[in-house]
Amino acid sequence: MNPLLHYCKEKELKKRIADQRSRLYRIAYSWCHNEALSDDLTQETLTKALKKSSSLKNPESLNCWLYGILNNCWRDHFRREREFDNIEECVFTVDETPESQYNRQYITDTILSAVAELPIKQRQTLTLVDLEGFSYAEVAEILQTPIGTVMSRLCRARKCLTKQLLNLKTQSRDDQSPFLRRVK
Repeated sequence: MNPLLHYCKEKELKKRIADQRSRLYRIAYSWCHNEALSDDLTQETLTKALKKSSSLKNPESLNCWLYGILNNCWRDHFRREREFDNIEECVFTVDETPESQYNRQYITDTILSAVAELPIKQRQTLTLVDLEGFSYAEVAEILQTPIGTVMSRLCRARKCLTKQLLNLKTQSRDDQSPFLRRVK
């Protein structure tokens, strides 16, 4: 192969890898709910991918390859730490009214806490399919599990989330009492 052509293809591949940083960070954060750890996992994934870019056989499967590396970095973190950090509070700033900010933050916190309560394998599957839009086959490749397992984990995760969110909605209705009463 022409050395100049090889150099151009390698440079293009490295740029495509670097362009995935924000998506990798988003997935890492959805798995661990910790900004610093998400950044570390993303950086470790990119470092490994750039060092091993020559081992990528099919450039079409770059995303699966990258998310597979991210999954391995996530596993390595658990092997090193053997503990899980609790979800951190996220502060969102929006140019809206305080009431709409509160409502949006409440919904976000509710969903984040519901997702955080899912078992990690269900959480990984749910975020890859629903947040990032990967196909079942791609998720199966990333997580190194059969496609049937991916589908069953996703189904269980969605049912669990629905149940948790419906329970919260029912509880909030029960807690409300009327502020004004009519007196005769």
